[in-house]
Amino acid sequence: MSTSGTTTTRDEGARTGAPVLRLDGLGWRVGGASILRDVTLGVREGEFLAFIGPNGAGKTSLFNLISGIVPASEGTLALDGTDLTALPVHTRARLGIGRTFQTSSLWPEMTVAEHVRLAAQACGGGSYRLWRRAAPYTAEVDGVLERTGLGHRAAARAAELSHGEKRKLELAVLLVTEPRVMLLDEPMAGVSAEEVPALTELIRTLHRDEGRTVLMVEHHMDVLLGLADRLAVMHHGRLLALDTPAAVTADPVVQQAYLGEGL
Repeated sequence: MSTSGTTTTRDEGARTGAPVLRLDGLGWRVGGASILRDVTLGVREGEFLAFIGPNGAGKTSLFNLISGIVPASEGTLALDGTDLTALPVHTRARLGIGRTFQTSSLWPEMTVAEHVRLAAQACGGGSYRLWRRAAPYTAEVDGVLERTGLGHRAAARAAELSHGEKRKLELAVLLVTEPRVMLLDEPMAGVSAEEVPALTELIRTLHRDEGRTVLMVEHHMDVLLGLADRLAVMHHGRLLALDTPAAVTADPVVQQAYLGEGL
């Protein structure tokens, strides 16, 4: 495993075939401050890559760069070989970059089904009008709600949902757009301990059974260790390590910089 000691962290030659998502020397500066520096990695089709690191390490900032919320100051980003570096958020979304956020941003008075239908309409090039005929999207919406365990809550308003159910709804909204890459930013944040196992199992199913490519930021290490194919450790805006969960958690440099002690 490469670390930031004497070897630059790269994803060189470890995987065969072109990655679905490729970051090369990606960085972001604000004024004179360097928030992210020289982040280079490739993500395979169907891989689950989890990002860990202390608060302020640059994890969410990296997701903001990938999704286009902030512009890269240097480096490039490509999806399926298409350069996304200069493209706006909505174009990246249409090309297949899907994102959830740490804080829920649902409409309280809209129903679960209405949230998913609006996303389906937008993805299909339609308008965002709730009163547009729902029939063309009924099967699609019903299917996504069943897959996410929300079929029985289709008519419930978002305000009536538990926090765990809101996270599932955010995943349903994302899934109906059929993203090539899913960016999940702390999906367990605010979720009760009782709801974490079901949400974890849903994410596991999307990855392993449906072959979804997932990038996830999460502070629940026990959740990540049961989901991730590889762990990426961020530290001071750099990629400190990138390897299997077993190799990363055993690495003394990672333990000293972030974990504090062996896991």
